[in-house]
This record gives sequence, structure tokens and C-alpha cells, in this order.
Amino acid sequence: MKIETRLRAEHQLDQLAGHFEHWRQTRTHPRQRIPQQLWDQAVAFTKALPPSRVAKHLRLGATDLKKHIAAPQESSEAAPSTAPAFVEVPPAPFWDCHTPATQIELHRADGTRLHIHYREATPPLAALLRVFLEAR
Repeated sequence: MKIETRLRAEHQLDQLAGHFEHWRQTRTHPRQRIPQQLWDQAVAFTKALPPSRVAKHLRLGATDLKKHIAAPQESSEAAPSTAPAFVEVPPAPFWDCHTPATQIELHRADGTRLHIHYREATPPLAALLRVFLEAR
């Protein structure tokens, strides 16, 4: 089973080598950067084949390929993550004016801030905070 997968990977690597060769022949400048999509495909092959084999077959520098393997993937196929522009919060119930108010202020490293003012004893904040902290 592993041999079949490796043979299939070798065949697909041949096809990718053709894409690299086509790009090399049609690029506008000799020092033009390799498109990210081709790098992403090359990195994907390193999961089935040794990186040195992939680099040699695609005529890439082994060091450059290893840098792309180590870098976080910014695949052109991945959907860009966008922070929600608006989070709907259900209308607040009528509060007693004597209930003390609580304020929460959060700051993310990118400078985004979130201010929450509430009077409930235990408000449902978990989902809202999770969205705020996970958004990039």
C-alpha cells in the first residue's frame, strides 16, 4: 500500500515538475519569485517524499524548500480569516438601577479593543470572548 502511494506521489511530482518548468519558461523576469501556489504544492509533496528528493526533482534549493516547510502555510486555497464586523447580542433585560455595573476591557496584540459593560451577575460571555480572542 505504501509503495503504491509513493509511486503515485512520484507520478504527481513529475507533473508538478512540468508546472515548474512551464513557469520558468514563461516568467517575465529571470529573478521573478516562484508563485506561492507552486511552493505550497512542493511543500505538500514533502509529506510523502523526502524533501531532498522533492527539491532535486523540482530543481529547487533544498534550503529554500526547508524554509517554506517550516513557514506557516499561507495557501492561496485557504479562505482568508476575517474577524466578524458585527456580533449580534440579544436585547438586554430591564435592569434594576441598584445592581452594580461590571466593565470588562480586553486588548489584543494587534491593537483591537473590546469593551463590555453589564449588570448581570453571570452574563453569557464565553462565546463572545472566544470569537474576539480567536479572530485575527
